[in-house]
Amino acid sequence: MAVSVAVVDAGGHLVSFARMDKAEIAGPHLAVAKAATAVAHRCPSGDLAAESAPGASLAGLASSGGGRYVVFAGGLPLWAPDGRVVAGIGVSGASAPQDLACAAAAATLWPSPR
Repeated sequence: MAVSVAVVDAGGHLVSFARMDKAEIAGPHLAVAKAATAVAHRCPSGDLAAESAPGASLAGLASSGGGRYVVFAGGLPLWAPDGRVVAGIGVSGASAPQDLACAAAAATLWPSPR
């Protein structure tokens, strides 16, 4: 498994990025988009899949923002103790469950978990 990992700030701006050798070509875009989605919606990116399906309350979300939002697993918001989302992490390049597991492992290193 070779992945790309992105960290964005509270405004969804990239602050850190790493790509493993032989990671998928789409990984850089998807990792950043997953992290930005998690920040913008204050929830794991994968949690938005059902809500963004046709006919659901957020239908069309994935096609809005010029490809900025991604509604599959791998993006997590990072919280300050006061309840604010202050950053997000996104992982892409493996299966959705593996991307989420990698993001969750990285989030445990965050100094101010919710």
